[in-house]
Amino acid sequence: MASGLFNRRDILAYFIVAAIGASLQLVAGSLFQDWFTFSYEQALLAGYVIAFVVGFFLTKLFAFNAKNSTKTRREAVKFTLVSIVSCLITVYGSSLLYDYSVSKFNILTVVMPLSVKQVNVNKLVAHTTGMGVSFLSNYVLHKTFTFHNTGFYERLKRLLNL
Repeated sequence: MASGLFNRRDILAYFIVAAIGASLQLVAGSLFQDWFTFSYEQALLAGYVIAFVVGFFLTKLFAFNAKNSTKTRREAVKFTLVSIVSCLITVYGSSLLYDYSVSKFNILTVVMPLSVKQVNVNKLVAHTTGMGVSFLSNYVLHKTFTFHNTGFYERLKRLLNL
């Protein structure tokens, strides 16, 4: 059942690509909050945008057997639509979870070993959870929509008279 929705090869390849994107998103978001006066949501969004660009190319090359596809423009449009949904889940889901954790629990910070960097555990857990839910949504949507011919792109072009 290699062509099924949850086949082992696609899940593993997508997980590796998503882990790279998630790591990039965490580092970028943290740096934006430390170096600039970005709010938590702004830092999440900025990190997401950076990971989005890298994620498209990595996903196309390494996941869902799409590297030899001649439909890059179509896949980019569909990838963007899926990523908007994912961004909403990641940014606002994480923000809501963080606000909830602050209202119910104390803010917990720890200092990274061999560093002076303080990590807000509430933000880290909220962000990681938001990315996890987004990962599941992305996998299913990319597998069944972005890198699959659904006829959506043709209908969109007709609608926009392109």
